Amino acid sequence: MAELLEITCRRTPFQGRSAKVLRLKQLAQARAWTDVALALIELELPLWQVRRIAYDAGEWHCALSRQRELPDWLDQSIEARHPDLALAILTAFAEVATVTGPSGTSVPMASGKLSSDYIPLCCDDFA
Repeated sequence: MAELLEITCRRTPFQGRSAKVLRLKQLAQARAWTDVALALIELELPLWQVRRIAYDAGEWHCALSRQRELPDWLDQSIEARHPDLALAILTAFAEVATVTGPSGTSVPMASGKLSSDYIPLCCDDFA
């Protein structure tokens, strides 16, 4: 788990003195894996929250969402499942991290270069 935390904590270095990182380290030493997974989401994906955790047919289902107050049919949540609760949460965390990329948001970054095929044009009607 320490290796996972070291790799995934990209906003705050794992060896830093931040209170949240220190809490993660203490939880990992105590082997509180579910709490570690939830604290990791709080630290690394501040825009995402746990929408639902449920146990069904021998598997834990975890859904992460950016807007959990919306009805299910309007929300675009990321879901994962696993027989172990901590691994279900970490799997959902990994899927969100894959979708959002290094910026932590789900909005794609635009490149700063414009192609020569595009010419800026003012379309305002000044008449």
